[in-house]
Amino acid sequence: MRLSDNFRHLAATAQVKAQAVMQMSQAKSAQLLQSMRTMRPSRVISFTALFFAVCAVGAVGVAPLAPDAAQLPVKTITQDLALPQLDEQIAKIILQQQHYIKEEKIQRGDTLAALLQRLGVDDANATNFMKSDSLARSVMQARAGKSVRAKTTDEGSLEWLRVGLGDGSEKAAKTLLVARNEMGQFVASEITESLERRIEMRSGDIQSSLFVATDKALIPSPVADQLVKMFETSVDFRRLQRGDFFNVVYETFWQNGEMVKTGRLLSGEFNNSGKLYQAVWFDEGGGEGGYYSFDGKSLKKAFLKSPLEFSRVSSGFAMRVHPISGKWKRHTGIDFAAVSGTPIRASADGTIEHAGPQGGYGNMVIIKHWNGYSTAYAHMSRFAAGTRKGTRVSQGQVIGYVGSTGWSTGPHLHYEFRVNNEPRDPNTISVQSAAALAAHDLSRFKSVAGDMAHRFELLRPERGASMRVAAR
Repeated sequence: MRLSDNFRHLAATAQVKAQAVMQMSQAKSAQLLQSMRTMRPSRVISFTALFFAVCAVGAVGVAPLAPDAAQLPVKTITQDLALPQLDEQIAKIILQQQHYIKEEKIQRGDTLAALLQRLGVDDANATNFMKSDSLARSVMQARAGKSVRAKTTDEGSLEWLRVGLGDGSEKAAKTLLVARNEMGQFVASEITESLERRIEMRSGDIQSSLFVATDKALIPSPVADQLVKMFETSVDFRRLQRGDFFNVVYETFWQNGEMVKTGRLLSGEFNNSGKLYQAVWFDEGGGEGGYYSFDGKSLKKAFLKSPLEFSRVSSGFAMRVHPISGKWKRHTGIDFAAVSGTPIRASADGTIEHAGPQGGYGNMVIIKHWNGYSTAYAHMSRFAAGTRKGTRVSQGQVIGYVGSTGWSTGPHLHYEFRVNNEPRDPNTISVQSAAALAAHDLSRFKSVAGDMAHRFELLRPERGASMRVAAR
């Protein structure tokens, strides 16, 4: 049914209903007039008012509800629309030069020709330029797995190619760009691009060793090394056990959607034998900073628990049968078994008092510390560069490498802790921490520590209720 027919139907229906209401109101009015003749004057006045009210209702019902659709003006508009020619559109697209950007990763054993082929580059001039230009040749010096992007035409002509060169600083990284100049000739240049800093969080469980667990958790090796240094004065990494776990929060830096490098380990926690050790990096300003427990105490101890990062104790500070003389005598140090060439670290800050051969000790380094403390490192295969008498060394600095010089039956480190030149068992020496944070830094430190504590709660929701923080 058309719209005009609908209007006509609605108007007719409204008129019929209005007439019915009018007839009913007229009938009721006649009855009222008949009854009013027999009523008293006061009642006549009331019914008169009622009569006019009924008439008003009837008047409302008679009013038309909508205009007659047949009387509405109708206007017809005719307009010609020009349709685009499909052939012309296709021709324009064909004439336009198409551009493509593709990304590939450098593969182990890759060649320049293979890389360019995967990128869709079919350009002899570009290939010859990257073979002859000294800077452009560094494309193939990038490590395997590095991303390379190239922009080409639909015919394979290269417009530009770019690849990240080095790590650069924390805020920027260098990128090699091979592109055409105004003359259409290829030029190679190094440009600096800003890096995107991201914060990542990872968790791991110890099943066999720390590095197996960090590899399984996809934690980069530099971060795993920092985790060891963070807790090396509190956790004996030679005695980890199944069920120990750790959580880490660290920086990564990205360029064009690719991770360029890792940054600092910002915070970590390590559960060892049921004790939870936590630490957070705090920047004290002026280039100074360090790791602190969540209550503001420094994690840096006066002496490391072990001069080697990973090893086992093959002989302790006790009486024993000497492996060469066969005599029963006191062993005045601790032997750490390790493969030849393992780095040996200074267990505390100090000054090198001796660096060279010394009898049965073989190649030996003695470091003088403070308050009559000194440490000795024997049977080294060689000394680290710069290790000589009078040189200042810092805690954790490599001073030499494990060997088997002197009276030794195999590669190991003989480590002595001396007080006033008398050997003492280092396990019985009370190790003091460094000074706590200054009072004016505590407010800012609590904010940093609170953020890291919240992150750890997200990493271990099922463990939080059953752990206790180890006393420092």
